Amino acid sequence: MRVLADVRAIAFDLDNTLWDVEPVLVRAEARLYAWLEARCPRITGALSLADMRAAREALARAEPHNAHDFTYLRTAALAAHAREHGYAEAIAREAFEVFLAARCEVTLYPDVPAALARLARRLPLATLSNGNADLARIGLAAHFVRSLNARQIGAAKPDPRCFARLGAELALPAEAIAYVGDDPFLDVAAARAAGLASVWVNRRGHEWPAELPGADLTVADLGELAEALGA
Repeated sequence: MRVLADVRAIAFDLDNTLWDVEPVLVRAEARLYAWLEARCPRITGALSLADMRAAREALARAEPHNAHDFTYLRTAALAAHAREHGYAEAIAREAFEVFLAARCEVTLYPDVPAALARLARRLPLATLSNGNADLARIGLAAHFVRSLNARQIGAAKPDPRCFARLGAELALPAEAIAYVGDDPFLDVAAARAAGLASVWVNRRGHEWPAELPGADLTVADLGELAEALGA
């Protein structure tokens, strides 16, 4: 807790830190595919969801400079599918909007709303995510003074540029920011390497990877974090 004593802002990962993302993505993919079946049946007649996922992965390998940008990968791949099957490429934007709307239908972990409200009264809050969830659509934007993602930054965690941009946006040195996330590598180890204080949210009781130095603080949920910070 000594490391957290001088913290002047808290930044959060989103997926699997504030909500369980796996069912969200499954539902969003299913909704997108159903929309394509109705609007662009030649695409779904030729491609499964697994095929479409493989196409995005291939695009990321072919364009490593865009691999961090999930929005680009999805819309570009959808545009290619449309072109290849005789539809206007503009359909990709409509299809992506269907996906994004479902992507933002999340169920917050039960501890999150009250804990964020408590923490926001104590310190400025921010977010830093590799994903493309829209906090305004989700209804959480008011809690945060800054919200960043990999698309905005041009890099994805664990790239140190992500944490450097976070510090610049908050106008704070790295050591004055605590970063809170569920992933030992992408969140905790990356934040530590960039000089931030690190908080591991271990909701599922996982073992910490033996090859990594420990987090500055480990909590089971955000309520514990609020208690630890006196919020």
